[in-house]
Amino acid sequence: MPGIDKLPIEETLEDSPQTRSLLGVFEEDAAAISNYINQLFQAMHRIYDAQNELSAATHLTSKLLKEYEKQRFPLGGDDEVMTSTLQQFAKVIDELSSCHAVLSTQLADAMMFPITQFKERDLKEILTLKEVFQISSNDHDAAITRYGRLSKRRENEKIKAEVTEDVYTSRKKQHQTMMHYFCALNTLQYKKKTAMLEPLLGYMQAQISFFKMGSENLTEQLEEFLTNIGTSVQNVRREMECEVENMQQTIEDLEVASDPLYLPDPDPTKFPVHRNLTRKAGYLNARNKTGLVSSSWERQFYFTQGGNLMSQARGDVAGGLVMDIDNCSVMAVDCEDRRYCFQITSFDGKKSSILQAESKKDYEEWICTINNISKQIYLSENPEEIAARVNQSALEAVTPSPSFQQRHESMRPTVQSRPAARTSSTGSLGSESAALSALSLDSLVAPDTPIQFDIISPVSEDLPGQGKSSGQSGRRTNPFGESGGSKSETEDSILHQLFIVRFLGSMEVKSDESPDVVYETMRQILAARAIHNIFRMTESHLLVTCDCLKLIDPQTQVTRLQFPLPNVVLYATHQENKRLFGFVLRTSGGRVESRQTSVCYIFESNNEGEKICDSVGLAKQIAFHAELDRRASEKQKEIDRVKEKQQKELNKQKQIEKDLEEQSRLIAASSRSNQSSGEGQFVVLSSSQSEDSDLGEDGKKKRESEA
Repeated sequence: MPGIDKLPIEETLEDSPQTRSLLGVFEEDAAAISNYINQLFQAMHRIYDAQNELSAATHLTSKLLKEYEKQRFPLGGDDEVMTSTLQQFAKVIDELSSCHAVLSTQLADAMMFPITQFKERDLKEILTLKEVFQISSNDHDAAITRYGRLSKRRENEKIKAEVTEDVYTSRKKQHQTMMHYFCALNTLQYKKKTAMLEPLLGYMQAQISFFKMGSENLTEQLEEFLTNIGTSVQNVRREMECEVENMQQTIEDLEVASDPLYLPDPDPTKFPVHRNLTRKAGYLNARNKTGLVSSSWERQFYFTQGGNLMSQARGDVAGGLVMDIDNCSVMAVDCEDRRYCFQITSFDGKKSSILQAESKKDYEEWICTINNISKQIYLSENPEEIAARVNQSALEAVTPSPSFQQRHESMRPTVQSRPAARTSSTGSLGSESAALSALSLDSLVAPDTPIQFDIISPVSEDLPGQGKSSGQSGRRTNPFGESGGSKSETEDSILHQLFIVRFLGSMEVKSDESPDVVYETMRQILAARAIHNIFRMTESHLLVTCDCLKLIDPQTQVTRLQFPLPNVVLYATHQENKRLFGFVLRTSGGRVESRQTSVCYIFESNNEGEKICDSVGLAKQIAFHAELDRRASEKQKEIDRVKEKQQKELNKQKQIEKDLEEQSRLIAASSRSNQSSGEGQFVVLSSSQSEDSDLGEDGKKKRESEA
């Protein structure tokens, strides 16, 4: 059988939104399984009731046949043959009734018992664990909130110990409950197979046993099939038992290893601070102003993505942008008598955010990570090695500054020097990677290929295969496929998905068979933008349909570019920065006539790169199935036409046969009428001859004289 999807028990302690989202998928799957099992249970129960009814009806039939000899019918009389025949039938049906009774018992044991056990025991256990997990999760959130409110200045050791113990207990309870809940959901993926296969296997075995009672002529093919199913069920059961043992062992190991992590502030000697990180994720408390002097704190999951700081609330599918942390400043601050607070300020100083870490380790790691990202170390090929060189400056940012304004002004460069600083840092990275990427790009990107940074240009208008014909130039397009008078070519499409994208550039490539083409083109275009100080990007709406991809002007709703979907042969997102995505368009013609060329287009989205690629893949699937349906429909129509023609020929032949039969009947009737008239004449002549013989010789003479 195929592999079983599992929830990662190792990530239960982190309790990230990604884990919660995956848990939500498993919970939806459990609900769907429960709904389907209830319907299957009702159907099998109807089979069981019908079998009981059949057994009772068969027994009643046998009883009535036995009582036939006692009946006194007014016109029947004593028919010994009928009585003996019905008695023999009664004996056979009585034996059949016994077989049906045995079949009913086997159905109750082999079919109804397994599915009833799964419905009443396993599914209810999932619901109970879900309720316990929700309670423990809420208790943990409440304990964390109380712990975050501990005063730094008026520190009470008794209160601190109580709150710490509360956090330890609630976190341990949540972790253990979550692990057991994950284990039950993982086990359900195996049990749902056995819960459906075992009742069906029991039903088939009961039916086979029923038929073997009357006949031993059972095909070996069916027996082999049932044997294979039984073997498969046993294999799944053994695999489930092995997996349960492994999960139980994992739970025990994680309970032992995670015991120190239940504390909100673990021992720094056992868990050292990593100061060379360029990516970080975890829960932070964010300060939100609710008035002039009042504020509130909200606990959310924060993570870095490239040069952006993202946040994601529990239950959200994707995170949102908090701040661009390229060239930002970060420092430790004192805020509302809370511990482990730090402030992030954007490059221009217009936006700032105060966050609170849970422990000193997270506090220092967040500051070091943001410092490394602000220096754009994440763009280099070996970010950890470069981060180690600037580790000293990152450690200085941990020390609280007496004046935020003084530190911010000292770290912020002047307006005139900003472009030069960005150009030099980006240019150095580009020069280091240019020699390494030149060799790999030669096999993927066509040499001496210009890069197009703007959508509206003569190059884009002259490229074939993009649908920018004279009839479509400058036409307004409704992105949702709705128009007033005339229909657009995408209105019949069943897929309409709209995304906000920004065009980064495009260039011709040599190959379109590997995602590495898209990755290398992204690197080439980003490096060229950094070297030439090109920061302007054109924002558009990307409309994905089953026919094409359209770039639509968000202001005028005019289609800027149109890419036929069959020509889009490759699409991928960036391996690290999911905002970047690109696709390769295969067109006929190019710089060299009479040959196909491939052009790679690179875009930036609002964290929707994977969604856009999934949407394009879905559109290509729908188009493929639509083409298959069209061909099948045409083939069916041709078959129907042939059948109709054959039917007409058959009806014509039947009509000819009917006419011939009618003619034969008329000829036969005419023959019979002629034959009956000849027989009448023969009877008259015979009677006259008999009269002459009776008259004798005298009579004959007298008759002759009279004549």
